[in-house]
Amino acid sequence: MADKHPATRPANPRFSSGPCAKIPHFELNMLADAPLGRSHRAAVGKDKLKAAIEETREILGVPADYRIGIVPASDTGAVEMAMWSMLGARKATMLAWESFGSGWVTDVVKQLKIDAEVKEAGYGEIVDFATVDFDTDVVFTWNGTTSGVRVPNGDAIPADRAGLTICDATSAAFAQDLPWDKLDVVTFSWQKVMGGEAAHGMLILSPRAVERLESYTPAWPMPKIFRMTKGGKLNEGIFKGETINTPSMLAVEDYLVALAWAKKIGGLPELMKRADTNAKVLWDFCDRNDWLANLAEDPATRSNTSVCLKFTDDRIKDPAAFAKAVAKKLETYNAAYDIGAYRDAPAGLRVWCGATIESADIEKLTLWIKWAFEACLEEQSEAA
Repeated sequence: MADKHPATRPANPRFSSGPCAKIPHFELNMLADAPLGRSHRAAVGKDKLKAAIEETREILGVPADYRIGIVPASDTGAVEMAMWSMLGARKATMLAWESFGSGWVTDVVKQLKIDAEVKEAGYGEIVDFATVDFDTDVVFTWNGTTSGVRVPNGDAIPADRAGLTICDATSAAFAQDLPWDKLDVVTFSWQKVMGGEAAHGMLILSPRAVERLESYTPAWPMPKIFRMTKGGKLNEGIFKGETINTPSMLAVEDYLVALAWAKKIGGLPELMKRADTNAKVLWDFCDRNDWLANLAEDPATRSNTSVCLKFTDDRIKDPAAFAKAVAKKLETYNAAYDIGAYRDAPAGLRVWCGATIESADIEKLTLWIKWAFEACLEEQSEAA
């Protein structure tokens, strides 16, 4: 079977769901303006950090009265900062339908020991937002990176809610339309849709979230790296580029380059269009082949970034081993890197379709997936 593989490979076989592919035509010399060896507190460093915040606001359409901060430890750090600083003032509701959402449940219930209702859905499904009490503080992922399922819209979130909505949007920001008026805390990281370098998180706060920070003091000790207030008032410096700890100015420059690319190609509408186009190639491929299916059961909740796929052929004897064999074969032939399903997710493939991916590469990838599927089936038969 090896001599019958497709004639052409994707120009960029990097389909990892994080860190994700760099922007098209990326070269290291694009980062030449990074102020390496300079303090992030020097004027040049502050200007770069402030620019990253302002460009983020412009491209995402974040309201002027929302604060945007650059924080440590990627999206995880941003989510943890929000939960440790704001939860506990009232009952919480934790929503989970994939690995990372389940992780936030563990932190709130077992570590912070907050009174919380937990609502869970299996991989490929999503919690029914109509059953959620938004007078509690609600924590959820907008797009399940490990399950390929997203919230279709914010219609079920009431405008007059009493609680805060804390939304992990790390694989949604820059690819999906986030309803800012329905979200009080939004977090994401640079290494997802924008293909930036890892380790830095973004924390976006609504005026309601700021009011909570200034009116509520948690019962537990607060690590320095999580503190967002000083003397009962918001530390505004964090949201002007005065970071809590030292950021990588090389990573900041990389993010600025990605933001400039996004702006050049048409901003958020074009970013979402690119992700939609990429994902549709895979959805259509599944529709044409009955041995492969989207893990997301409802088309309305399908992710357009982290597209999760499952093999459905009855001839497959060990689904987990088979999926790993397919992913390994694709990597061996340099057709696709890092597309195995997340370790806690059902066996299958996970293909990143965010805006930095070219649809022509997804098209070529589908040919390779079909070839690898057939080759692995043949090898399974020969080993029997």
